[in-house]
Amino acid sequence: MGEKLGSNNLFIKSVSKMFDNAIKTLDVEKGLANQIKSCNSTHTIRFGVKLSGGIKVFTGWRAVHSEHLEPVKGGIRYSPAVSATEVEAMAMLMTFKNAVIDVPFGGSKGGLKINPSKYSEEDLEKITRRFTEELVKRGLISPSLNVPAPDMGTGKKEMAWIADEYKRLNPHDINAYACVTGKPENMGGVDGRTEATGRGLFYALNSFFNSQDIKKTKITGKLSSQKIILEGLGKVGYFAARALRDHGCTIIGVIEKDQSFFNSKGLDIDVIRNWLIESGDPNNYANQAELKTREEVFSENCDIYIPAATEGTITDENYNLLNAKIICEGANGPITSKADQLLTKKGILVIPDLYANAGGVAVSYFEWVRNLQHMRFGRMEKRRKEYENASLISVIESSTGAKVSSQTKDLLNQGPSEIDLVRSGLEDMMTEAYENMSEIWNKNNFDSLRTTAFIYSIKKLIKSYKNIGI
Repeated sequence: MGEKLGSNNLFIKSVSKMFDNAIKTLDVEKGLANQIKSCNSTHTIRFGVKLSGGIKVFTGWRAVHSEHLEPVKGGIRYSPAVSATEVEAMAMLMTFKNAVIDVPFGGSKGGLKINPSKYSEEDLEKITRRFTEELVKRGLISPSLNVPAPDMGTGKKEMAWIADEYKRLNPHDINAYACVTGKPENMGGVDGRTEATGRGLFYALNSFFNSQDIKKTKITGKLSSQKIILEGLGKVGYFAARALRDHGCTIIGVIEKDQSFFNSKGLDIDVIRNWLIESGDPNNYANQAELKTREEVFSENCDIYIPAATEGTITDENYNLLNAKIICEGANGPITSKADQLLTKKGILVIPDLYANAGGVAVSYFEWVRNLQHMRFGRMEKRRKEYENASLISVIESSTGAKVSSQTKDLLNQGPSEIDLVRSGLEDMMTEAYENMSEIWNKNNFDSLRTTAFIYSIKKLIKSYKNIGI
């Protein structure tokens, strides 16, 4: 019998097995290995809220996996399927994810068992503020200790409520808004945070295609020539698809919860995205020929498959239906441990979640730093850069006698905007992390890039724990 699809227990077991597979290759004292693997604490919070329909009791969790570096970092998801075990597994992934891209945070994760679509905005705000109050009382939200971010079912709106509630409870904390990331820009959020995880997938793939590791796959050509199928066109999948499309890739398939789409010549992801938001009725979709079942799109030939929906969607029961050369994980834990081993044997290279979807926490780090600095990125150097570029153009024109076009002048005369700097920083972190992993992978010939990523991050944790005397 195959693995049970969508099981939270399966998710944490898969993460645990992947860790165990990596730790086998390292000479680590058993006690230290257990310390690195164990979730330090998991807090269950139950609280009542008086809503328009009466008092309702909610259950939420905040897991802290590792405090070798503080603050600890990880999102809060709102989902009726969330559980303590799922939150613990995701907190563990956050620890390794932060280590892989050199973000100085420990790992944490939170969840609230709720279907947000069933509540009015007014009620959802009350629930979020009460949840925040309970987390703050336990020291589970703080700029210096524990910094949440958006996840499935949450976004800028919820982060704004959390930040405002923390500020209300801590009016004298000058760094109060650094208690959470993914906020609106007018509350200290950074331009580019919403797109960060999806755009990070693009930088991860670009780093892979610029490396020698492409020879380990059946892929030919540049990234821009690849045909891609995405599972999930939410915050992660949409921005990944948009960045890849703008780079020249062709998005041929999209798998969504209730409807899937395929067009070998390329799909219009904006049309699909707008349809999902506005209607969702198959009868209202513009190109009926593109409507397919999940199974049909899942088994179509493609170069790159990006699972960006939820955990456990690729299992030992369906992995063999995939006709992709590369899988780049956009969601956390979309491939079960058993399926991961089978895919590796099949020759399909997996760019793992703890590296590939780390773009969100990278830009969250930028936002946290900006909140502590109390100054937006580019404030000090933007105008100076404009003057330098204008002077350089003037020197070129006077020394060569040629005229630079007004369009080029306008482009060069613009100093970097905040989103330019954020994207540049994100690309640098994703590129450097891949180069470091690739070097280790090729030097040691580990069985997969996932094992390499785990080993790369675990080695950093070992150093951190030894430095603090453990």
